[in-house]
Amino acid sequence: MKNIAELYHIFRNHPVITTDSRNIEPDSLFFALKGDNFNGNKFTIEALNKGAAYAIIDEKEYVLPGKTILVENVLQALKDLASLHRKTLGLPILAITGTNGKTTTKELVSAVLSRKYKVSFTQGNLNNHIGVPLTLLQMNESTEYGVVEMGANHLGEIAELCDIADPDYGIITNIGKAHLEGFGSFEGVIQTKTELYRFLQKKNGLVFYNKSNPLLEKLTGNIANKISYGEKDANLVAEPIVSPPYLHLKAIFPKGALYLNTQLTGNYNFENVLAAACIGNHFRVDPLEIQKALKVYQPKNNRSQLIVKNNLRITMDAYNANPTSMQASIKSFMQNMAGETSLILGDMLELGEYSRDEHTTILELLKSYHECNVYLVGDNFFEIAGGYNYTAFENVDSLCETFKKTPITKGNVLIKGSRGIHLEKVLHYL
Repeated sequence: MKNIAELYHIFRNHPVITTDSRNIEPDSLFFALKGDNFNGNKFTIEALNKGAAYAIIDEKEYVLPGKTILVENVLQALKDLASLHRKTLGLPILAITGTNGKTTTKELVSAVLSRKYKVSFTQGNLNNHIGVPLTLLQMNESTEYGVVEMGANHLGEIAELCDIADPDYGIITNIGKAHLEGFGSFEGVIQTKTELYRFLQKKNGLVFYNKSNPLLEKLTGNIANKISYGEKDANLVAEPIVSPPYLHLKAIFPKGALYLNTQLTGNYNFENVLAAACIGNHFRVDPLEIQKALKVYQPKNNRSQLIVKNNLRITMDAYNANPTSMQASIKSFMQNMAGETSLILGDMLELGEYSRDEHTTILELLKSYHECNVYLVGDNFFEIAGGYNYTAFENVDSLCETFKKTPITKGNVLIKGSRGIHLEKVLHYL
């Protein structure tokens, strides 16, 4: 078996990593990861035949002399390799976590920093125990800053990712109710997310935080090395200026006020945009360059996207959903959209024993909006919607059948739900 130093030497000569035998790049390293329903070791020959230089495996029966590298555990080898690579490069790393907005904040921060530096950042939402190592291993000597998104759905996961990425800077976008099934409680969410704060405190790293968020203000109380942003009394102050459907900011930089225009929808994105401006300002990106970066950034992957179809303006925000983000999306949408409005809402998943109560809370909120058309999708909403006289569907295909016959043809539509509900399907029938 190879030790990590030997594996790292091989990696430096073959710096492209893949974990999927279907997408092998020539001369790459194939890491034969395992999951509940697959064993990457079984695809060793396929990966090599497609051009991989070596396959990293952990089962002896798949050894091919000169073409495979046998390790004790492939996943651990990937983590250790990434950690060693990060330490070898020695570049500054910013870690981003939070219940909501971490992917959007990561994209905005990276866009801003890229105006001055060579930045390498998490692609998509590869933010778990596999995605973080892959992100680090994509960095090289030309990288000046690394931006690493960190996600978690169980206790201790952020601490583990910090051990791998060893961040120098960090930001928790917010802390809300999500993955309660895995965390056990909201207190469990707080404990796990703040593992980033505790890691940075130990190494005297720098924390960026939203001073307008009471919980984050409290949790950063004993942190000395920190920079704040918010609507008042912060290192970078701004106020939201909503010009439906888009969000804009008026930020006060050291040399004066500057309007930051975006293509993002929803008041809830205010803190994400302001965080990116704050971080860019700290790293000495010219405010005018920050302004340009934010102006041209276009949301994607069903995150706060505005889609115009004939007489419809659709706010597509169905990449993920939890009680915090669901309430924020509904309130922002209803506050800022005039005329005929429709809400297409899908179940919030991974809430465990809290699921019924949290879905009931959403239905109670909807009672405030009598003029709105409401369509609910998923087992949880379907079970309790009858008591509120709302139209509910067990799955998205049932809703699509309804829209085939009687589609929504005008007005403003919000589509919000967990990714597993597949609400993106309804776009074809609007």
